[in-house]
Amino acid sequence: MTQPVVLVLSGPNLNLLGTREPEVYGSDTLADYVAAVTESAGVHGFTIEHVQSSREADVVESVHAGIGRVAGIIINPGAFTHYAWAIHDALAAFPGPVIELHISNPVRREGWRHTSVITPVATGTITGFGIVGYRLALDAMAALVGAP
Repeated sequence: MTQPVVLVLSGPNLNLLGTREPEVYGSDTLADYVAAVTESAGVHGFTIEHVQSSREADVVESVHAGIGRVAGIIINPGAFTHYAWAIHDALAAFPGPVIELHISNPVRREGWRHTSVITPVATGTITGFGIVGYRLALDAMAALVGAP
């Protein structure tokens, strides 16, 4: 039996984790985050497919490619959070659960970060827990789709 796939999408600048603003994002790298979510996926019987891109079109195409193929999507849209209506529309077309995830808590930061165009199409949002948030997202996804 094939394990269900959870698509994990990482937006712009997340490839710089570990060196970018460590006072905000900590010292964990994107590889550390992917390892954490992959470990949690194994506990729940899921397989992780991870895509990181600073190109909005790549994120949209990844969502489209997941329709009918992946059980759910966990997305840390980075700066795309605040203006990427094309990603919003792609996620709205996805029939499974979508979890919006942020390492920091955008509401505790600059005012322009308070608006998310992703939140209205997300099943739920996890913010401010750093690497633990990725594990929480996988736990939530397992509860939403049922662990195999």
